[in-house]
Amino acid sequence: MATRSQVREAVVGLLYAFDSGNGAILNLAPSLLEERKIKNAQQRFALELLEGTLTRLESLDNTLRPLLKDWDLKRMGSMERAILRLGAYEILHTSTKSPIVINEAIELAKNYGEEQAPKLINAVLDALSKKIEVS
Repeated sequence: MATRSQVREAVVGLLYAFDSGNGAILNLAPSLLEERKIKNAQQRFALELLEGTLTRLESLDNTLRPLLKDWDLKRMGSMERAILRLGAYEILHTSTKSPIVINEAIELAKNYGEEQAPKLINAVLDALSKKIEVS
């Protein structure tokens, strides 16, 4: 059975594919997840993350933009954007604790992002987490 880390990794890959122009990714997601041995409850979790992120994409982007400081969401790499969007969705719309979400996102950024990605992901998601705590 896949771990939640592996599920997040798969979802980031699916978000990356969507961002790269594959609009049919939602239809393909169940079979792609199955190929990665993500089944049953873990597949439901993955699809919840994917669908939730894609459904709220504009809202998530609007939430992330002010937290990016000197970065532009459109100019950053697609992988970094996918990681940020998933992290923001989890912080805002799931019961997963922010430190877990942030740590998972940093690990994804270390594995798949540019050299500065882990610091950027950490800073933005930490700022989002603190913003949520205040409100």
